[in-house]
Amino acid sequence: MKYMLLIYDAESVWETMSEADRGAVFAEYGKFTNEIVEAGKFVAGAPLKPIATATSVRVRDGESFVTDGPFAETHEQLGGYYIVDAVDLDEALSIAARIPSARFGTIEVRPVMEM
Repeated sequence: MKYMLLIYDAESVWETMSEADRGAVFAEYGKFTNEIVEAGKFVAGAPLKPIATATSVRVRDGESFVTDGPFAETHEQLGGYYIVDAVDLDEALSIAARIPSARFGTIEVRPVMEM
């Protein structure tokens, strides 16, 4: 079954990291990604640009409203995602726990609906 692992963390945490610390975390991401690719669990994944680049669209009564930024003010922002092919939720949770940002953010694990 496919699961989406949504990576939430505070952009402010990244901004306060030294260049060396950021580089170390990115290296961990590279290692993690290579491991799940080699294990045949990786389906897709990518980091997202900062929330300052986000645009939200809402349609109400047939009228579109476009605003800059994310939908809601939050302490953590969606920073990227992985889609993995896991045997079950337990395996998906185990993979999610290995994502570097799990140490200072939150990883939301959701099954992908097969259409």
